Amino acid sequence: MVNKKSIIWPEWRIKLLKKLDITLIAFELVLTAVFILFSYLVNNLYFRGVGVGLLIAGVTSIIAYIFKVKAPRK
Repeated sequence: MVNKKSIIWPEWRIKLLKKLDITLIAFELVLTAVFILFSYLVNNLYFRGVGVGLLIAGVTSIIAYIFKVKAPRK
């Protein structure tokens, strides 16, 4: 358990880190859409590959987040 009076883990930092999971996943999925749409506009396979890679990373992050949320707390 984290001490609420801790200098390293103040309460505001813990709250920010809890929200950061969802924010980063959403940002990753937005970047996926941007890269895939841009790749179709300029007809470039490199950008499409980056978009697909980000899509795979985003789905993996979502699965990891679901397992993290459903994990029993100690």
